[in-house]
Amino acid sequence: MERKADTPARKSRRKYEEQNRDERKQKNKVWGTSIDRQYANEIDAFLLKHNLTKVELIVAGYQALMQQVEAKNNRQSPSEQ
Repeated sequence: MERKADTPARKSRRKYEEQNRDERKQKNKVWGTSIDRQYANEIDAFLLKHNLTKVELIVAGYQALMQQVEAKNNRQSPSEQ
């Protein structure tokens, strides 16, 4: 595949990316995951209907799982832990 011709905008974007790549990688984490398309569409529709972001979904899910694990650990006797 042939590379597109350089334009001032492309050169600017590449320069910006080179200068900010490390900072962006330290600040943000991208998980390369995939789920079934039908399930993903269902989730997207729910988020759109309720004006929620995927980040809010992840945070809420993480907090719910932490509470679940904590409750499970509290139900176990000290000898089982």
